[in-house]
Amino acid sequence: MSGPEPDSVAVPNLGRHIADRLIEIGCHTAFAVPGDFNLLLLDQLLTKPELDMVWCCNELNAGYAADGFARKQGVGCCVATFCVGGFSLLNAIGGAYSEDLPVICISGGPNSNDYAANHVLHHTTGDASDYGQQLRCFREVTCHQVVIQHIEEAHRQVDQAISAALINRKPVYIEVCCNIANLTHPSFAHRDSTIPFSLPDRHSNPLSLQAAVRAASKALNEAHKVVLLVGPRIRPGAVRTAVLELADKSEYAVAQMADAKGMFPETYSRFMGTYWGAVSWPAVAEVVESADLVVTVGCVWNDYSTVGYSLLLKPEKMLSVADRRVTIRAGATFGCIDPADFVAALAKVVTPNNTCWTAFTRMYVPPNAASSLPEGTPLTSLVMAKTVEAFLDPDTALISEVGDSWFNTLKMRLPPGCEYEVQMRYGSIGWSVGCTLGYAFACGPLSRVASAALPGTLGITKTETAKRVLTLVGDGSFQMTAQDVSTMLRFSLTPIIVLVNNGGYTIEVEIHDGPKHNNYNVIKNWNYTAFIEAMHNKGDQGGKLWTAKAGTETEFKAALARARELSNHLCFIEVIIDKDDCSKELLEWGSRVAAANSRKPVSH
Repeated sequence: MSGPEPDSVAVPNLGRHIADRLIEIGCHTAFAVPGDFNLLLLDQLLTKPELDMVWCCNELNAGYAADGFARKQGVGCCVATFCVGGFSLLNAIGGAYSEDLPVICISGGPNSNDYAANHVLHHTTGDASDYGQQLRCFREVTCHQVVIQHIEEAHRQVDQAISAALINRKPVYIEVCCNIANLTHPSFAHRDSTIPFSLPDRHSNPLSLQAAVRAASKALNEAHKVVLLVGPRIRPGAVRTAVLELADKSEYAVAQMADAKGMFPETYSRFMGTYWGAVSWPAVAEVVESADLVVTVGCVWNDYSTVGYSLLLKPEKMLSVADRRVTIRAGATFGCIDPADFVAALAKVVTPNNTCWTAFTRMYVPPNAASSLPEGTPLTSLVMAKTVEAFLDPDTALISEVGDSWFNTLKMRLPPGCEYEVQMRYGSIGWSVGCTLGYAFACGPLSRVASAALPGTLGITKTETAKRVLTLVGDGSFQMTAQDVSTMLRFSLTPIIVLVNNGGYTIEVEIHDGPKHNNYNVIKNWNYTAFIEAMHNKGDQGGKLWTAKAGTETEFKAALARARELSNHLCFIEVIIDKDDCSKELLEWGSRVAAANSRKPVSH
């Protein structure tokens, strides 16, 4: 075993090797919470100036921040200590797994000598014979796990884990024994330079691909009415490019699932809108559900995305492109096919068919814009959403928290270049605060251009365009994770956070309200602007802050206008909405999800 090499930062040790790998794949920021099991590792990570270390208030938010960073830059990283840190991190990593985000989760671990010493360790559950509880937990929410106890195996284990994250677009878990992070080994370098990281390219079986394209083109050419429907798994850049090419060549009408918003340009010439069953954009559900064949690319079907399993779209009317498989009308299935390869090949042979787009243009009636409110009238949810939509521009990234913010933002039409993120499949309230932290880092001046030229088919989407993040978050969600607004201030980030104060968990109310005498959906009201100002603490450390409260349309418009002017400030705007005011889409969606939740057991 090689020993520690304390006198030089040039020779790679395990911690520096991990940092080098993160930098190579374009992950130039790691979100961390220190603890005694990871302190030596953090010391090594800090020796790499190309890697920004962001110190979060808790591990949950560090995980959410890595989630947000991965959404923008293609891969994220968070670092925690053993058990007390890792267990706190689990929920965020579960969300990243659900949402198909490659997050590299690194944890400090016990001293390698303790595994055979029968020691009871602090921070653990107290079983001297078992240090594997955290590892077993992370097996449920990651696609690959390694515990590095021996320096000789570290190079292989680190590269296997990182490769698994990028190939599978899922989180991975790396546990590093606390006493080996500064050990060197010859496998980390060759002639004083880091051995480059490499990835196998995802590929399609040529024969399977050819057969799938032939069968798909036959089915499409025989259909009279065809729609292209895109889902959240078109996030990889190569898939998005191929989908646009197919849309151009086929002339199909295009719709998106709710959780795919922002992944297909809403200004596209044949874009219909969001397909979400009973709460779809006008005329979209009618066109999609009446089509002879719907080409679904990257769609994920769950009770939220199907509005309580109430969609009328059936598998027999679908040509499904998902999970490296192509399935035609719930029948013939072709495997070992990369979605980008298939969609690009199909675009070359498809026959143009604009029948559904023509039908859509005949029946589409633009929704009425919300009327402005009389001066002094309390702000409504509808007018608030209209005001935010008017504020959006190509330099904005809109992040929507779980709740009525979903429905208010999903019906907005995004201008060209405007980015959008939502966590719908997992739906963990409070996610948006940490995500804002990570996304703003990925957008801001500390983010760096990725150095790695990784295969495009892996979908490592790295964007260099700076955006100002605008986050819409409810008061109930905000109370879950509010602490890391202080981290945004500490690192001089400048998002605009619009907090919707309506006194409770509105989305839960519309699914199932609590008893009037002790309603669990009602929360304690805070003085939110004073709370944020207390975090700023007169600007003793970090960036600039501006806060405002808005209870009318005029006040909210003025606050957003001022926030745009204060581009070098974190701007926090609290808007006051009546507790019973919510979007009509939430009312419909909530009743259908409630019906799905309350189904009685099936008797046999």
